[in-house]
Amino acid sequence: MSPYIVDPWAWQESWDRQQEAYLPDREHRFTAMLDTVDAVLDGRPPRVLDLAGGTGSISLRTLARFPAAETTVVDLDPALLAIAGASLAERATIITADLGTPEWRSTLPHQEYDAVLTATALHWLPADRLGQLYAELRDVLRPGGVFVNADHMPDDTLPELTKRLMDRARDRRNARYAAGSMLSWSDWWERAGADPALAPLVAQRHEIYPTGHSPEWNPPVSWHLAALTAAGFSEVGTVWRGGPDAVVAAVR
Repeated sequence: MSPYIVDPWAWQESWDRQQEAYLPDREHRFTAMLDTVDAVLDGRPPRVLDLAGGTGSISLRTLARFPAAETTVVDLDPALLAIAGASLAERATIITADLGTPEWRSTLPHQEYDAVLTATALHWLPADRLGQLYAELRDVLRPGGVFVNADHMPDDTLPELTKRLMDRARDRRNARYAAGSMLSWSDWWERAGADPALAPLVAQRHEIYPTGHSPEWNPPVSWHLAALTAAGFSEVGTVWRGGPDAVVAAVR
């Protein structure tokens, strides 16, 4: 049974604000993702796989836009999944699985999904594993279904400008941290670790990631498009871009 979290919505809000320090246009990319899902549905309620879904941010927005949607949240982080479970209650299926191995698919409650959505998460996987995962994701989509990934994906043709944009964003973020208007990643986890319900789950998280996640790897958008094409998707392309970030879509 999930631990009793006094106010999961307070933790959801706190997580959103912390994430928005890194991604000021976070809601714009979520909208682009759900617009893409809407385009392949023909008016039907979607079955959505929220991949590396953390606190369920994508599922919450999916259900707000498509109230009859059926969502599955998959992640390995026990603390974030506890917040997702407490917030989503019976409206979503919560699954613990490690995307680092192909066995993660055996945990899914359904054979096929209309859409697989993920945001700012897969950059923790090494190149060879991410390429394999893309092929696995094609197999969990129905024909005509769509995979959408929003992440740091620099534009190959603007390397120097991209660096300048990232430097400016870092400076603005650090100024907000210094002024106390936003929590940093480490500050957020320190507060989660002090919460009575989340503290043992944060300790479990440290056991899963004793040195943190793997080194962050952010290839240019062309790498993702090539890898998705190699994975067998029929159409691949970019549906949104904001500075050094992009949303790519791939249709089975």
